[in-house]
Amino acid sequence: MEHPGFTLWFTGLSGAGKSTVSGLVAARLRARGCKVEVLDGDVVRTHLSKGLGFSREDRDINIRRIGWVCEVLSRNGVAAIAAAISPYRAVRDEVRARIPNFVEIYMEAPLAVLAERDVKGLYRQALAGELKNFTGVDDPYEPPLQPEVTCYSDGRETPEQSAAKILAHLEARGWLPPAP
Repeated sequence: MEHPGFTLWFTGLSGAGKSTVSGLVAARLRARGCKVEVLDGDVVRTHLSKGLGFSREDRDINIRRIGWVCEVLSRNGVAAIAAAISPYRAVRDEVRARIPNFVEIYMEAPLAVLAERDVKGLYRQALAGELKNFTGVDDPYEPPLQPEVTCYSDGRETPEQSAAKILAHLEARGWLPPAP
C-alpha cells in the first residue's frame, strides 16, 4: 500500500527525546517500505539554517524553513519527520496550516527531569546563567494545546512505547497499513 505523504512534527524541550523517538519511528516506517526523511533541528541548523541565531525572529525563520521542506516532501509522498524544539505555538500553527497531513507530537517532560538527565550539559549552563536564551529556562516554550500525540519521556513511557503510539496513530488515520 502506498501511503500518502505526511509530516510528523516533534516538539518539546531540549533533551525531551525528539531525536531518539523520531529515529525509531523513521526506522519503523522505512521497514514498512515508506519513503522517509528526518529533519533534526541540530542538523538543520548546521546546513539549512546556518548563520541564524536564537532570537525569536531567527527561531521562527528556522521553523518556517523546516516547515517548507516538510511541506514539499509530504506533497511528494514522503513521510517527513521534523524533530525541532519549535518553541513558539504561532509558528507551529502556521506550518500546520500549510501541510494537509500534519501530526503534531509533543514530547512532554518536566524541566526538572530534563535538567537532571542533562545529557549535553546545557541546562546546567543555562541555569547558572552561562547560556542565554535557552528555551525553557530564560526563553519561553509554549506547549501545544491539542497535539495529535503526546509522548511522555519522563519515564512513564519508553522510547519504543512512544514510537508504537505514533505508528498506531498513523494506522488509525489510514496513512499507514497495519504492521504485518
